[in-house]
Amino acid sequence: MLKFLAMACLVLAHGADAANRDIYMYQGADRAQKLAAGAKKEGQVVLYSTMTVQDGRALGAAFEKKYGIKLVHWRGSAERIVQRALAEARSGHDGADVFETSSHRMEALYRERLLEDFYSPAFLELSPAAFPRGHRQYVAARFAFFVLGYNTKLVKPAELPNSYEDLLHPRWTGRLAIESTDVLWFAALTKAMGEERGLAYFRRLAAMKPTIRNGHILAAQLVASGEIPLLVTAYNNNMETLKKAGAPVDWKPLAPAFGQASAIGLAKDSRRPHAALLFAEFLLSREGQEFFKAVNRVPSSLAVDTPLNKFPHEII
Repeated sequence: MLKFLAMACLVLAHGADAANRDIYMYQGADRAQKLAAGAKKEGQVVLYSTMTVQDGRALGAAFEKKYGIKLVHWRGSAERIVQRALAEARSGHDGADVFETSSHRMEALYRERLLEDFYSPAFLELSPAAFPRGHRQYVAARFAFFVLGYNTKLVKPAELPNSYEDLLHPRWTGRLAIESTDVLWFAALTKAMGEERGLAYFRRLAAMKPTIRNGHILAAQLVASGEIPLLVTAYNNNMETLKKAGAPVDWKPLAPAFGQASAIGLAKDSRRPHAALLFAEFLLSREGQEFFKAVNRVPSSLAVDTPLNKFPHEII
């Protein structure tokens, strides 16, 4: 009997996955109407994201105003999102409909078969860099660039580094900080320099006694307070937000400037597939991309211009 029930659950789960894929990939002439009607019946959409609570509230309000669908936003670190998604998938818990986090964490969800292919007309306006792995089970909604973030009261314009080598000047000993999770930045810069030279560079950088901070937002705030004079791996959107709020901070990219994608993906076993796709489409649409621009994020859409990516860069 137990074996029969287990088999029945498997069949039902497979059927739900197939039905969701049909919804996610539908391209008929009545697509918009079907999507809106289905989402209205489902009533809400659950998002797991690294987006700030403040941004999540504002985005949810805009989405609900347009479609009458409530956004339930759970914010966590990229690592916590993956952990929670895996635990809920194993237990059969009704969890996220949509994931939005760093592309390398989305890749982990993809490899665990928790995502599904989806289609949106908005894909036509996205940067080629929005499709980092060639498949379309997750798509970049926004980018963040690693830049120097500095306190303008503590760092003079003439002192600002113009290259990574300039960070090794004795004046920066004990005045630098690096965010603790920026392994991708380390790997990308090492690769750009060549392994031998890159590893030698980081040994010299370590000798500068940089402080290690956990959390990009916290590290940016510590730059604003003056506790950190120069943050080597600041996100430009965090620094820009503080700068516009009147904090004594600014930012500067070093070449090569590396960027990281925050991508959106739909849960394969979502119980609200219409609402999931409708929200993803809203996020990737010009309206959603303009929202990202307004909160100092870098949109992935080529149809939305932003001053925050006007320098040579590479998405990693």
